[in-house]
Amino acid sequence: MEQRRFVRVRPSGLVPKIGKIFADQRSPSFECEVIDLSAGGACLYVHGQAPIPRKFTFLHAGTRKSSRLVWERGRKIGIQF
Repeated sequence: MEQRRFVRVRPSGLVPKIGKIFADQRSPSFECEVIDLSAGGACLYVHGQAPIPRKFTFLHAGTRKSSRLVWERGRKIGIQF
């Protein structure tokens, strides 16, 4: 059994299932699908073929969070806020 610090939940109801990743001000942003979300991080599916940066800003539901890449399996990633 995994011991997680925060409980993960799937976005539902009025919470959007799409987020955006911004590497910096000059780089274009790219969309991602939020698979699950917790107070300390999220699991995302990133659309497109652009390389995923190690540190970035994650925009979801009008909130910007400084994030870092924790793990990566193809286009599915885990991030920490």
